[in-house]
Amino acid sequence: MLLHVLVEEPSAEPVIRRVVDAVAPHTDVCFIQFRGKHDLLRKLDQRMRGYSHWATTVDLRVMVLVDRDSDDCHELKVRLESSAQRAGLLTLSGPVPQVATRIACEELEAWFFGDPEALKKAFARLPATLGDKAMYRQPDEIRGGTAERLESELQKAGYFRGGMSKVAVAKDVAQFMVLDVNRSPSFQCFVSGMRRLLGEDTPTGD
Repeated sequence: MLLHVLVEEPSAEPVIRRVVDAVAPHTDVCFIQFRGKHDLLRKLDQRMRGYSHWATTVDLRVMVLVDRDSDDCHELKVRLESSAQRAGLLTLSGPVPQVATRIACEELEAWFFGDPEALKKAFARLPATLGDKAMYRQPDEIRGGTAERLESELQKAGYFRGGMSKVAVAKDVAQFMVLDVNRSPSFQCFVSGMRRLLGEDTPTGD
């Protein structure tokens, strides 16, 4: 089985690798990085048509991950799903899915707030009570830019004084993430989608 993962930014890669290693560690993974969300969405139809031809000869699975940002979550999901369906590819609503589409709410960094223990293991000077703050208890509901909030907390703790590297943070935190304890619903949705896509779970609806 070959898994292609389409992402809008490189910081998603270490987190997804952590998930795949936990779910199906022997999966052959290839990451396709785009120049942001707009670039990914613009090229998605063409990419899906190519996959539809390739999937006739290869056991291919495709995961698409984008940030919600300020978009309407339902409309964004429909756009992602429709692209796969127009190409004749089976999504998670089918018995043997070829494509899964997932949305990080509102940004990937919400998944780090969803696992405060992983954050503290990666950055020991962060306060022990970080995960208890009211504004972070519901990571998918953080407003005002999740990445900016995380950068602010890290800088207050003495990290990244010159500006946060999203890739560096993702690499440092991902290695400590525990899938089942993460408080981010969109992260749990991503994990369940990956399990179903790779045949490691039974369908329960999309």
